[in-house]
Amino acid sequence: MADFLQSGLVFTNENCIGCNKCISSCPVLAANVAADCGDGQKIYVDGTKCVGCGACFDSCEHNAREFRDDTEQFFADLAAGERISVLWAPAFAANYPGQYRQILGGLKKSGVNRIISVSFGADITTWGYVKYISEHHFTGGISQPCPAIVNYIEHYIPELIPKLVPVHSPMMCAAIYAKKYLHLTDRLAFISPCIAKKSEIDDPNTYGYVNYNVTFDHLAKYAKKHHIMAEPAPDEIEYGLGSIYPMPGGLKENVYWFCGEDVFIRQIEGEKHAYHFLEDYKERVLHNKDLPFMVDALNCAQGCIYGTGIEEDKAKGDDILYELQRIREASKSGSKRSAWARGGTPAKRLKNLNRQFSQLDLKDFIREYTDKSAGNKLRVPGEGELDDIFKDMNKDTKLKREINCSACGYSTCREMAAAIYNECNNKGSCIHYVKDLAEEEKATAELLSAEMEEQNRKVSEQSERIASMVAGANDQFSSLKDSIAEMTCGNTSNAEETSNISMAMGDVVAFCEGMKDSFARINGLLVQLGENNENITSVASQTNLLSLNASIEAARAGEAGRGFAVVASEIKNLSESSRSTAQDSQRNKEEIVTAMDALSGEAEKLMQIVDEVNGRITTLAASTEEIAASTDMVNEITNDLKEKFDTIART
Repeated sequence: MADFLQSGLVFTNENCIGCNKCISSCPVLAANVAADCGDGQKIYVDGTKCVGCGACFDSCEHNAREFRDDTEQFFADLAAGERISVLWAPAFAANYPGQYRQILGGLKKSGVNRIISVSFGADITTWGYVKYISEHHFTGGISQPCPAIVNYIEHYIPELIPKLVPVHSPMMCAAIYAKKYLHLTDRLAFISPCIAKKSEIDDPNTYGYVNYNVTFDHLAKYAKKHHIMAEPAPDEIEYGLGSIYPMPGGLKENVYWFCGEDVFIRQIEGEKHAYHFLEDYKERVLHNKDLPFMVDALNCAQGCIYGTGIEEDKAKGDDILYELQRIREASKSGSKRSAWARGGTPAKRLKNLNRQFSQLDLKDFIREYTDKSAGNKLRVPGEGELDDIFKDMNKDTKLKREINCSACGYSTCREMAAAIYNECNNKGSCIHYVKDLAEEEKATAELLSAEMEEQNRKVSEQSERIASMVAGANDQFSSLKDSIAEMTCGNTSNAEETSNISMAMGDVVAFCEGMKDSFARINGLLVQLGENNENITSVASQTNLLSLNASIEAARAGEAGRGFAVVASEIKNLSESSRSTAQDSQRNKEEIVTAMDALSGEAEKLMQIVDEVNGRITTLAASTEEIAASTDMVNEITNDLKEKFDTIART
């Protein structure tokens, strides 16, 4: 939520139901902001635009509006030892005739220093008004005791600021008198019937003389809860006809009392009338039309005695008016030299009034005002912008744009469009827009209903066709299931065969390994055979040498050695034969080695081939297992689909 919402004197509580009555009673179009808060639309208060008129309190039947004042802070500071004096509004006596003195006595007992009736400040205001108007020929001036009226002019009709009588309100006249003439240094609290007095207290043009706005409503509740009652407190300063300021026309009667009834004083009260009057009065001033002697304007229809800060039940009867009448009569019973006494002429009373306040300096009670209209004036939409807003609200005819039912809270459809333009409301607040939208949605719903009926008919036909298709699909699923079962069986057989082949190939690998070992042993024997052949050849060479030596010796022996020569010859033949055999054996051995090497190489190739085949068989076995797993999954899905189709077929 934006910071400017709910931050002012008046705010919305949880009771709001968005009924728009607050909008209809508010004099400021943009002070109420319609917003969606999650559980429906609520109407919040823009604290920068609200003038504190309190009209929404009267119109709201749900107690959805509350206000802030300084009651709690006043009592907290008092309890903390802060030195505080009290100014009390004359309406306090009218609202609580049998209690107000006891409540004031209770405040005195609680630590309040001085208690001063603002009726005396109202007498100063009357003196200041008559004196300023007479000395400055200031006709047509607007009275300013009502802070809501001043707020409205400063914020929304700054053209009338020069027409505000530049004399302070009774509250401020009493405060200035207390500060400058009684030399009080205390903080000042105002017991007030008005919510908007807080804005006057906080205004820089009131110098911070008053510190607390303590409303009747909150004070009465606090006094009851905390038993703030004691011996009656007497009036500290005598006062006169200023005591009737709270009643409608109170200021007017005071001016008549001193100026006579020949002067024309325009009296206006009530939120429904005062602000319309001010708008019209602006045009009157700007066009130099005739103006009254002065304007006595109050925000509240029954004056301050029924102000925005009083208890609700106080406004339900006329007891306050009767009490104020008694106060009024008592105010006119003074001595002949009193400005308030009956008898004499208005001129004589005025002479007595000026004598009574001769020690006062009017400059001390002069009030200045500030143009606060920057950022507060409404943006006025042009006809083109209004047309866009109306089109968005489905108001596409002149009749629709002038329904002016006021259900949205605004008097006319144009005001509603202006509120939308100023972003303080939305088209959802227009009951006719919502009604038209509902009718469009109803027509759309009827069209959709007809389309749904047609779709249902088509769906029914489709269902029959689907049922037939499902039946056919069901048969196909049965066939598929059988095929999958056969495939599963064949795949299982393939897996078993693959495993058997893998085992057989293992035997082949083992055989090749054994043959390789045998080749190695044979090769070792051949190596040994080669060594034996070398030994035989060596022996044959030695035998041949021996035979040669024997032949030589036999020749030397002659006839005697002939037999020995025969032996030598046989030895030689044996030697030659051994050599020849050894050589043949060596050649055979070399051929065998060559053949064995060739066989060994072929065995290596065979083992590589067997390894490759074995790897492929292993891969095949793994693939077979994956196929088996996939087949199982397909079988499960097929069963699931068949069950679903069976369900569809049954429905």
